[in-house]
Amino acid sequence: MDARLDLFATETAGKAFKHFMGVGRTLKGSSLPAATQELVALRVSQINGCAVCIDMHTKDALAAGESSVRLHLVAAWREATVFTEAERAALELAEQGTRIGDGAGGVGDALWARVAEHYDQEQLAALVMLVSFMNTVNRLNIITRQPCAGDYVAGQFH
Repeated sequence: MDARLDLFATETAGKAFKHFMGVGRTLKGSSLPAATQELVALRVSQINGCAVCIDMHTKDALAAGESSVRLHLVAAWREATVFTEAERAALELAEQGTRIGDGAGGVGDALWARVAEHYDQEQLAALVMLVSFMNTVNRLNIITRQPCAGDYVAGQFH
């Protein structure tokens, strides 16, 4: 499969994509735990079917010391016992924030309250931005058919 568009080859896409990369770096530097960031990025990417991002976030998480068991269980996090309550809340927020078009009603108040029990305002802001960011990047990759899934090297974009 060949990419439909090189996001760095045109002036408009190139400029915009550089800003997206800056957002990613800002989120990486936030107080939201790194493990939570990778788990959420992976779950959003799984839901959206973005192979490029699944590859990237799996490899980055492994390189950061995440266990392969937890990574393999992200797709079935509700049935898995390896995630903290905070991570479970973040994963559910990732799902509800990603599946807004599925008639699920978006993020409910009960979930928001549960997430807010585990994360401070700075972390909540980073979490919301991360879910939104991942949905945007997933769509860019899927629309343009980015073919590099499998070729990513941990840390390549950081």
